[in-house]
Amino acid sequence: MKPYLRLPLAALLALLVAFALAACGSDDEEPAAEKPAAEKAASTIIESDPANASKGIITVGSKNFTEQYILGEIYAQTLEALGFEIKKRLNLGSEQIAFKALKSGQIDGYPEYTGTALTSFFGVKTADVPKDADQAYEDTKAEYAKANLTALPRTPFEDTFRVASTVETAKKYGNPKTLTDLFAKAGGAVSISGFPECRQRSDCLLGLKEIYGYKGKFVSSEGKYNDLDKGTSDLTFGFSTDAQLALTDKYVGYEDDKQLFPPYNVTLLMRKQTAGELGPEGLKMIEDVQAPLTEKVMRELNSRVTIDKEKPEAVAASYLKEEGFTK
Repeated sequence: MKPYLRLPLAALLALLVAFALAACGSDDEEPAAEKPAAEKAASTIIESDPANASKGIITVGSKNFTEQYILGEIYAQTLEALGFEIKKRLNLGSEQIAFKALKSGQIDGYPEYTGTALTSFFGVKTADVPKDADQAYEDTKAEYAKANLTALPRTPFEDTFRVASTVETAKKYGNPKTLTDLFAKAGGAVSISGFPECRQRSDCLLGLKEIYGYKGKFVSSEGKYNDLDKGTSDLTFGFSTDAQLALTDKYVGYEDDKQLFPPYNVTLLMRKQTAGELGPEGLKMIEDVQAPLTEKVMRELNSRVTIDKEKPEAVAASYLKEEGFTK
């Protein structure tokens, strides 16, 4: 777990490290594992270029949920650290609203998901979205280019469907790691909850039945993890970066080993002119900044806002600082 994820732990670790260094004295060599981290921090500090301030205001947008607020802040703060003048228009609404705002020039960029773009903007059927994350990104990038938009490289994490349960349910069936193992052990004995439209979606209940042979009861609900807590269902359709999945003592997410769910990696989608103004160094820094954003890290960032009630702006700032991008 990264230090920025839980500040009290970070403070404790800092005290322990300081004590250890004092006890060992200056003659001891620095542990080999520490050097790459220090070198990484020193080599990735974002440097402001005064020339960027004269390139005009860059307006960064986002859609209207926690993960988007955090990502919007991370990108906005990165560009600001590079010296650009930034305006934020977070909480725009749905993907259709955000996409329209980008195309009309109301914003210059916002984070979007590859699977969402292909199905919502470009008419690709859910079942036809490439299962390979890189291919889904390349297809998305090509479609965006036709609209004079630039899709920056994708994030390591994806926010796709994830079947989840309580730890107790997982233990009951021998702690399976994959959906195949779960249903092999549980059979049709487990119920699953999901939003009403899930019944008719090939990337939701229909796919679960077809690909994994699921035969249990479906509970139509918006409760998600509340359904698990209340015993309304044994399983639920969550998302892979849900804040609740960071609570590993309470919830378990199962691996989609047969690739039922399409890739939903994030790309910073920008107007072509704006992407050009960033220049090679700016584009590279955006890619560097999102490189540590694994599924686990994104869950933890979401949990700090959703569960710990921190502000997205503060969480984004802590992420950039602890990863060595800002001081």
